[in-house]
Amino acid sequence: MDEQVPDFLWRNISSLPYFRGLLRAVEGRFYQTIKLIGPVLDLGCGDGHFTEATFEKPLDIGLDPWLRPLQEAQKRQIYGLNIFAEGACMPFDDQAFWSVISNSVLEHIPDLMPVLNEVARVIKPGGKFVFCVPNHQFDQSLSIGNWLDQVGLHRLSKKYRRWFERIARHHHLDSPEVWTRRLNEAGFEVIQWWHYFSPKSQAVMEWGHFLGLPSLVLRKLTGKWILMPTRRNLGIVYRLLQPYYLPSAECGNGVCTFYIAQRK
Repeated sequence: MDEQVPDFLWRNISSLPYFRGLLRAVEGRFYQTIKLIGPVLDLGCGDGHFTEATFEKPLDIGLDPWLRPLQEAQKRQIYGLNIFAEGACMPFDDQAFWSVISNSVLEHIPDLMPVLNEVARVIKPGGKFVFCVPNHQFDQSLSIGNWLDQVGLHRLSKKYRRWFERIARHHHLDSPEVWTRRLNEAGFEVIQWWHYFSPKSQAVMEWGHFLGLPSLVLRKLTGKWILMPTRRNLGIVYRLLQPYYLPSAECGNGVCTFYIAQRK
């Protein structure tokens, strides 16, 4: 690993269930090569963990429609201002931001175009909209679903895929062509996109939804995902995840896609 790049894998798995931390770590590295001009808006900031783990300095504004995660973000003090609002109705002036980021958020929004139109309204012409989402390859790469298909349990495979998407709250698993059309309609030009997170890495994440149940219980009881975030406690997990970390940065069959778009 480049010594100049922080160890995002450790930063994330020391405070998140491993399956979430692995994906966030891969995404966090991407932002190190993207210049974000301020003011910067984090759309769908949640509890602010991703921003805290990814950026060395606080961002200008974090916005989220869920109050409890936003209160956690406020405690982290990683935004200049925390705003409780919907993405389709943001309380900002036209052209208020040079940059908007949204990390693994847009796939959860049923009605996307009002949000994309609102993002276009608050970005200055020439400003960047940077976001990532699971893509059209996600559902068909689910390892348990594929195994069920291989043994002839096709009906059960379909039920499993529907169940997984329901617990993941995915409303959109779309290709770059679909996203490009949406963004163009909203007034953006797609500058760059790439697939990332291989099917093998996805399998590690998929099984983590089951193996991570103790972390969920711990979160309910203590407010923390990881009780002892030490190298001694997490060293084995860290080493096991290494083969799925950097190799997932960019791959043609990746199940997620990263986009950099510019306001026309």
